[in-house]
Amino acid sequence: MFHIYCPYCEEHREEEEFHPKGQAHIARPDDPDACSDEEWGDYLFFRDNPRGIHHELWVHAVGCRKFFNITRHTVSYEILETYKMGAQPQVTAAPRETGEALGAEGRADAKDIHEGVRA
Repeated sequence: MFHIYCPYCEEHREEEEFHPKGQAHIARPDDPDACSDEEWGDYLFFRDNPRGIHHELWVHAVGCRKFFNITRHTVSYEILETYKMGAQPQVTAAPRETGEALGAEGRADAKDIHEGVRA
């Protein structure tokens, strides 16, 4: 069972309390009236499905009911970080040849990534 850190409740809770809601950081077109049907369809229906680091939107449905973001590795299901809405991720995808997650300082360090743990 996963334990997920809620950045609003500031505690680890069981995964059953949370629900994934899709890809995070999706930018709405600046002028929806001026974009083509293809551009609008891409915005509404197409999402990234990477193998590796992925930023996702989740909700703490049984707890505080707030939305937040999770950075998760889609192959290992490891949660690398959780952060509040409006914040930017500290962990981003590394160049493809290394395959590591890089923190804000440009290094992969599991000690610095304490928000997500596996029980």
